[in-house]
Amino acid sequence: MACPSAAVRSRPPRPVPPPTDPTRPTVGGDGLGTAGLTLPPGAPPPPASKVSATSWVVADLDSGAVLGACGPHEKSPPASVQKLLLAAAVLPKLDPAQVVEVTRSDLDFEPGSSAVGLLLGGHYTVETIWLGLLLNSGNDAANVLARLGGGDAGAPGGVRLMNETARHLGALDTHAVTPSGLDGPGQFTSAYDLALIARACFAREDFRKYDATQVAQVPAQPPQDPRGFQIGNDNQILYAYPGALGGKTGFTDLARHTYVGAAERNGRRLVVTLLGAENEPVRGWQQGAALLDWGFSLPKDVAVARLVAPGEADPKLTPSGAPVLAVPPAMRQQATTHWLSAVVGAAVAAVVVVPLSALLALAVARRRRRIGAPGQENM
Repeated sequence: MACPSAAVRSRPPRPVPPPTDPTRPTVGGDGLGTAGLTLPPGAPPPPASKVSATSWVVADLDSGAVLGACGPHEKSPPASVQKLLLAAAVLPKLDPAQVVEVTRSDLDFEPGSSAVGLLLGGHYTVETIWLGLLLNSGNDAANVLARLGGGDAGAPGGVRLMNETARHLGALDTHAVTPSGLDGPGQFTSAYDLALIARACFAREDFRKYDATQVAQVPAQPPQDPRGFQIGNDNQILYAYPGALGGKTGFTDLARHTYVGAAERNGRRLVVTLLGAENEPVRGWQQGAALLDWGFSLPKDVAVARLVAPGEADPKLTPSGAPVLAVPPAMRQQATTHWLSAVVGAAVAAVVVVPLSALLALAVARRRRRIGAPGQENM
């Protein structure tokens, strides 16, 4: 059953995802084994009239509890939210103070797609390039970081590291082909995987600092650019949603609008991920904000499933180079404990107030960014 969503004027054809191994257990729990809606017993319905995304997840960043979802493991192209996977894979490997030179291959991406405006032969700190990636969704920045992260193997090695990191995190629906999220054959992710990847990113202080930055200065590169320029954060949730922590926007013709957003309220940190949205009835970040409001309205002790800990879904795989310590060990234990207590509590409540069928359902981006041409990354 398709996810309930707002009516839109039209939906362009979507790429057909690769099949999922029917013998593979559902990562996160049986409560996520659906192409439709999964909610805790007694939860109010999500704001479907405000959401046109084809799939989404709302989860707790700290406990790992999945509060609700629709088509959580349905595969869809990621667009620029894929840059979060690049961050999860490469942030641990690079010195932010390192100065790097931009090469011709770094500027090899689709003309008209989103870019910071890095100059050939320019010299920038890694920190500046991270800011260009997360504020301006720079595909030039993505290429630089993938090249650096890939070591001797260059950008292809960086993409390989992204895929290894996805497997380590348990994001088994995810396959990266480009570091930026520009469309590539066989490139997919899921709303559940994006929640795992976002959780790994938000566990890092450096990511949180970069991602919440509203304005940054790109330094001068004389003689081509004697003054430098400012870039601003594309993620409008930072300006309009109380408690916003950040996230990432994305759009390509194939992916449509994609979004990851996180916010904190009363000490509780939630993340929303959505794929395949149209800018109807509201923009992607506003759809995310509506789902965050819904998540914050739920009690803290409810869940339909959980975000797995790194290494849990595929313990034999370890990323190359430095280990990815995405979630502290104590947080892993907290996630498992919270989820178990939430499920037990919900089950007890269900015995009293809901029929047996409910119990079975419980079990079972001066800016140098340009607007892209058709088929190209905009955000």
